[in-house]
Amino acid sequence: MSKTAEIVRPILLQMRPISLDEMSSVKLMKRNDTKYVTNVSKLIELLELVRHSYFVQEIDGNPISQYRTLYWDTPDKHHYFLIHEQGRKPRVKVRMRQYVNTNVAFLEIKRKDNHGKTRKRRVKIPFYSGLESNSYTGEDFLQEELGITFKDLIATTSNSFSRITLVNFEKTERVTIDFDLEFYNNETRQSHALPHNVIIELKRDGRTSSPLLAILRQLRIKPSGFSKYVIGSALTNPDLRQNRLKLRMRHYEKIAKQTVPQT
Repeated sequence: MSKTAEIVRPILLQMRPISLDEMSSVKLMKRNDTKYVTNVSKLIELLELVRHSYFVQEIDGNPISQYRTLYWDTPDKHHYFLIHEQGRKPRVKVRMRQYVNTNVAFLEIKRKDNHGKTRKRRVKIPFYSGLESNSYTGEDFLQEELGITFKDLIATTSNSFSRITLVNFEKTERVTIDFDLEFYNNETRQSHALPHNVIIELKRDGRTSSPLLAILRQLRIKPSGFSKYVIGSALTNPDLRQNRLKLRMRHYEKIAKQTVPQT
């Protein structure tokens, strides 16, 4: 267990739990997403403030889950350049995601339209110990959704991280909190970790009221875009054009330096 997990786990165990089955009504496959980048110190403050108004998802009594993801792109990095670095929409991501705690894996197509609405479609695939073992599973789904096959794509960046999932008592929004991010590039074989950054994503059905928003403002945590695929690729592949990302990555680094809890 990481140092961050050791710090936040006691707070999470004081919250009301919600099971995976109970979470089925809060999937929000079509939603509005807003991301925030903060640090471990702010995360501790936030959890203390929300623990009386949110459920925490637990799996076998564990409020922290482990995730692994492998992203696919075209050989010329169409998704990286066209969609993210140039800021153009609609956006599309192709990824294989493993939910390690439950040994479940999906091939996912994630789209964001011109109105900021996110829609995710996915198909279940076999769970393997290595992400690359899934390489050509779900080909029919990929063909149906995007009109391409895995022959048109290459495995690019993978990541692993720990996740806390919160749900408001009204079950109209879901909050994911990711930390202990690690990236690995399948092309360059380089890796990079962000142990002190925390990525919060607020997922709502439309513009429903959110207890979390007031708390984020109170803690001065502001919206900030963060794509694990784009940032992970930039940090592990120096050959990628990334001028537009440099200012943002310096901002993340500044946030991280404010975070290490005193022991």
